[in-house]
Amino acid sequence: MLRKVALLLGLCLAFSVAANAQLLGGDQVEVFGGYSYMRLRTSPGANMNGWELSGNYKFMNWIGGVVDLDGTYGSGASVHSFLFGPQISFPARISPFAHVLFGGAHFSSGPVHDTSFAVGVGVGIDARIVPGIAWRVIEGDYVPTHFFGQTQNNGRLATGIVLRF
Repeated sequence: MLRKVALLLGLCLAFSVAANAQLLGGDQVEVFGGYSYMRLRTSPGANMNGWELSGNYKFMNWIGGVVDLDGTYGSGASVHSFLFGPQISFPARISPFAHVLFGGAHFSSGPVHDTSFAVGVGVGIDARIVPGIAWRVIEGDYVPTHFFGQTQNNGRLATGIVLRF
């Protein structure tokens, strides 16, 4: 239930920010959707595949605020994270970026569940395909969590499409 509420709130925020940016004009909003891979560092570790959705509202052409939601699945378990924070980028045809995100993550495996504070520290590269559309060539994040009283030093990779409004 928590996942559905978080996803719904994230989508509402992304669409309302996109509508506002269209009123103000010009590439102030980026919406990313794509594939996500996570190496969950539990014992035993797990390779997890899933999705990532994020929205970035740019206050200036080089800095913005990001809402990042993802879900990864594998080995009978799932991890969903909901992260928020600043992102800086270099606006160009090939656009590198970096962010520091804070929020939470939820682990679920059958009847076993836990929620933890999470951080996402990462970098990536977007490549403009045509005006308004880019390919997120790669995004790499270090995502530490603290499920069940143990620290996990997780890695996450993503790729997909970025829409700019």
